[in-house]
Amino acid sequence: MLPENGKLLRIFIGEIDRQDDLPLYEWIIKKAKEMKMAGATVFRGIEGFGAKSHLHTAKILRLSQDLPILIELIDIEEKIDEFVEIIDPVIKEGIVTTENVEVKFYRNGK
Repeated sequence: MLPENGKLLRIFIGEIDRQDDLPLYEWIIKKAKEMKMAGATVFRGIEGFGAKSHLHTAKILRLSQDLPILIELIDIEEKIDEFVEIIDPVIKEGIVTTENVEVKFYRNGK
């Protein structure tokens, strides 16, 4: 169960980033599951750039091996803050943001 006022964590990293012999996005999802976070989703971008302004794209003529990855997690503020402390040392490049969200419902289908 999630309260009405939650926190959204967004993590923007690259597809080739790694931690402990895993893609970093898989490592982050694994840690989120271990912490029993309310939920997490990984999105693979088709184009983007970051702090270095290097364009990463899925276009055929400029196919990148390092497409943008966005991970979103929603939970209570305390769990999000604790999770940020865990991931901070392993994210070498990228950006992490948080924002307050209003949870309308959170259902498991049962």
